[in-house]
Amino acid sequence: MAEYTNPHCDGVADEMPELSDGEDEDIEDDELWQCMDEDDSEPTKVTCLFCDRLLSSVPATLQHCVVEHQLNLVDVMRKHNLDDYGYIKMINFIRSTKCDAACLAGLPDGPLPWESEDFLRPVIQDDPLLQTDPEDLCEGSSLSACQSSGAKSHDAQEQRVQAAEDALTRSLEDMHKLKLLVQGLVMNADTGRPGNLGTVAELREDEDEAYFSSYGHYSIHEEMLKDKVRTESYRDFMYRNPEVFRDKVVLDVGCGTGILSMFAARAGAKKVIAVDQSEIIYQAMDIVRSNQLEDKITLIKGRIEDIKLPVEKVDIIISEWMGYFLLFESMLDSVLYARDAYLADDGSVYPDLCNISLALVGDPQKHQDHIAFWDDVYGFNMSCMKKVVVPEASVEVVNEDTLICEPTVIQMRFFSQVCLSELEFASDFCLKITKSTECTAIVGYFDIFFDKGCSNKVMFSTGPQATKTHWKQTIFLLEKPFSVQAGEELQGKITVRKNKKDPRSLFVTFDLRDRKLIYSLQ
Repeated sequence: MAEYTNPHCDGVADEMPELSDGEDEDIEDDELWQCMDEDDSEPTKVTCLFCDRLLSSVPATLQHCVVEHQLNLVDVMRKHNLDDYGYIKMINFIRSTKCDAACLAGLPDGPLPWESEDFLRPVIQDDPLLQTDPEDLCEGSSLSACQSSGAKSHDAQEQRVQAAEDALTRSLEDMHKLKLLVQGLVMNADTGRPGNLGTVAELREDEDEAYFSSYGHYSIHEEMLKDKVRTESYRDFMYRNPEVFRDKVVLDVGCGTGILSMFAARAGAKKVIAVDQSEIIYQAMDIVRSNQLEDKITLIKGRIEDIKLPVEKVDIIISEWMGYFLLFESMLDSVLYARDAYLADDGSVYPDLCNISLALVGDPQKHQDHIAFWDDVYGFNMSCMKKVVVPEASVEVVNEDTLICEPTVIQMRFFSQVCLSELEFASDFCLKITKSTECTAIVGYFDIFFDKGCSNKVMFSTGPQATKTHWKQTIFLLEKPFSVQAGEELQGKITVRKNKKDPRSLFVTFDLRDRKLIYSLQ
């Protein structure tokens, strides 16, 4: 039973972190600001936010943005009620992402694309726009009112920025202390939260940052989009079954560049809500606008577990959540969360069916290249390396000719029914040997089906016998190969578990011929 600690009791008071006392700093800051207002100096050149033009002052830059780029930054600040930090983040966001002025003007109410603390870092050193008080800019009803403030001295501006940075540092330190305190209270209290969100949903954003950062770069999306088996299967499913999407509200979990959302919109969806936590969502916004689909597609940055959708229920959930060996990365956890939280009673999740298959491989050359290699490395025995090499599953393309048994399906799942606990499983299997040889590895792969309510059903396989995909196959190499005979039926058991320390990675264990073989996929 979790122990609840009363936040008003002495124990917590004793543990209350010591926070910074900002009174002295406030007095000094007021004096510094007053002093700065009295200083004058030569104007500093200001680079426009949207082109390479150099302007003579901040007011001239803002006027240039209105005339040349049809964007009034003061109006943007007022619309979104930006404070000093919000203004700084906005300026750095524009400079770092090089977004269009039209993109900024069309931002809807809600989460802003520059909310990350990363945008507090200046893109241009001594940027005059960051050394201007946002309150001064908003004092007048027009840009001319802003021009009356004049230019500040360079030294005074530096002092002001330094003072702001010091204050920000103190605030962040205080926030961190309070965060630790609150986490301690929460972990020692029974919150009464219904249900089990699963290990991925319970990860803090900072703990999950590496995963989403990996999807922030364009290269991984280029690889997935160029995977024709993957992308064209989703496209064909939607375009060939327009009756499934007509006038429906669709949720795209992990939308990436927005390709599935745009397929759904073109297939007849009434509204598509696309969600992604990675930075690629900003490019997706531009892509949607470039294809005139912004009236149908709404993009939201954030984890599906952390945000609130603008609708209570959706009719369809689409997602390309599959990882290596199907379950690596545990993105399916997020899809199931979305299903339980937002899917209408008669709604559908696509793809709606999948399976995992196993087969045996007899490939002496691959075993020599990766395992036996360590027995003699330039005349030295490095066989101890096998202890770390063998347990790590690899992702490679397996030659169909090296398969030495009939593949067998070890797991089949319908996504309308599966629950989180079933994503960890143990399953017995039987492999019928087709060739007398040495078994050097076990290979795993998956098949995906778009089936429910479809007049034109679509499926694809990631197996060795099918067209290559970016998932390739997952190979579990054996340290010591064993002999098999044609016609033999090899009995075994597979157990799949999440790594408790990193729930996006997997442990896969095989019980085969009195051996216990343990592998990790991470």
